[in-house]
Amino acid sequence: MAKAAKTIESTFDELEQIIEQLENPEVGLEESFKLYQSGMKLVKSCNDSIDKVEKKILILNEEGESEEHEL
Repeated sequence: MAKAAKTIESTFDELEQIIEQLENPEVGLEESFKLYQSGMKLVKSCNDSIDKVEKKILILNEEGESEEHEL
């Protein structure tokens, strides 16, 4: 069975948890680096999801009115 895609909202929730952990002064350097890497992967995932939505909006607008909306 295919892995279900995360929603942007759930990804933001994960990012918030990572930020909270990174702000903890007791987290070591190696763990901070691992958290940072995980966070950057989540940010890329969000950017990719937002890009897909923007493209869908542009396609929908081309079928109707051709106006751009900022997200």
